[in-house]
Amino acid sequence: MRIGELARRTGVSERSLRYYETQGLLVAERTSGGHRAYPEAAVDRVVRIQELYAAGLHSAKIAELLPCMRDGDGGPSAVATPKLVADLAAERARIDRMITDLLRSRDTLDEVIDAARG
Repeated sequence: MRIGELARRTGVSERSLRYYETQGLLVAERTSGGHRAYPEAAVDRVVRIQELYAAGLHSAKIAELLPCMRDGDGGPSAVATPKLVADLAAERARIDRMITDLLRSRDTLDEVIDAARG
């Protein structure tokens, strides 16, 4: 499929898809006319990339992680390493800290709102 169709099917801009290519997150073949041609599996790959970005991972970490994930189900592949597992556990801990901080901020806002209401 061409880049426009991949963008439409994933809700990701063509510009972002090109960026993913420059970062080594996504690979496209080139047609004889020079157009990008993506396999069907690219849809799952782009969805997975978006999920990882949403989790707060940066492109370098995603590039390290993607070869260790199966696109269809996101599970680990045979090439997942103990270092990768440790890195992911650290990312998860970072996200947990962010959630805790956000909950504390929400509680503070609730107190201020309650006090302002009288």
